[in-house]
Amino acid sequence: MLKEIYIRNKKMPLPAFFPDATFGYVRGVSSEDLINCGIKGLVVNTYHLLHKNLIEEIKIKKGIHKYMNFNGIIISDSGGFQVMSLIHDNPENGKIYDDKVIFKLDSKKVILTPELCVKMQFEIKSDIIMCLDDCTYPDMLYKEQKKSVERTISWACRCKIEFERLTSKMKESEKPLIFGIIQGGKNLELRKKCAEELIKIGFDGYAFGGWPAEDGKFLHNILKYTAELMPDDKLKYAMGVGKPEDIVYCTKIGYNMFDCVIPTREARNNRLYEFKKSFLGTGLFGLKNLDEKGNFYKYVRVRNLKYKDDKKPISNNCDCYACRNFSRAQIYKMFKERNAEAVRLATMHNLRFYSKLMERLQKDN
Repeated sequence: MLKEIYIRNKKMPLPAFFPDATFGYVRGVSSEDLINCGIKGLVVNTYHLLHKNLIEEIKIKKGIHKYMNFNGIIISDSGGFQVMSLIHDNPENGKIYDDKVIFKLDSKKVILTPELCVKMQFEIKSDIIMCLDDCTYPDMLYKEQKKSVERTISWACRCKIEFERLTSKMKESEKPLIFGIIQGGKNLELRKKCAEELIKIGFDGYAFGGWPAEDGKFLHNILKYTAELMPDDKLKYAMGVGKPEDIVYCTKIGYNMFDCVIPTREARNNRLYEFKKSFLGTGLFGLKNLDEKGNFYKYVRVRNLKYKDDKKPISNNCDCYACRNFSRAQIYKMFKERNAEAVRLATMHNLRFYSKLMERLQKDN
């Protein structure tokens, strides 16, 4: 089992969680805040950076790390998820062709080809480049899933060719990594075909692609089957995962990289995490003692009236800036006054919860 990511002289222990910094920032917090929370990696989104005309600005700043003032490992998502969320859902927002995707939003036309997608990620100096894929929902018809897999394989081949062209004169220590994304929905045959063809092309890591849940239920069996298709000597990325209990489950079945908007979004929506027991000591909360039902944590809804006069921190077992310096009552008051500091403190707390969870899981890796 892989113990760490090593790229461009940067190390990151595994398993690892990457908060979403879609537009080149994490809402409500600074890069210094992220570092203080124990965050060592982030995910940005190629489509959104392109749509917001940020690619050239990032290039002027000499790359995404300097643009964000963040020296950790940065993944750039390809925009394949937006193929699903923007076009599969609403065909008037664009069209998927066999050789490219055309988005039409806000009176703007954005064209993504596999080559352009890799080139942009390379130019912003992302550490991990994701292939452009045709992302689908689990319940889409077999015909659509099959077409998605065919496109995903074809695009991945073109991405790899472009990647090799761009990195041909670089030293191995200077190169970014490139990942292929396995599609196929709930169909095991299609998942297998997609994985086998991507492995033939050859990538530094492989990702589970597509929505990881259906009707609110996590697709345990599909995630497990897909993980088993991936080479054990390569990084395994469960894209869009997720909830703390889902991360625990996916770590058990072999994934070692995760990303999601959940901790930052829930911080803004009155759902702060607290471990049910002390998280200190080597004997507590080992991987075997954590379960996918989420019984190891609970929510503190700090904006609720019952915390109006509560002098305790959000969690006695947390060492984040918020818990070390503010009470529940103070944060309650900030939220009621619409003070932006409330979102900052809540976000820092949730991100520290996630980084502590990963630190615990790393001890069992």
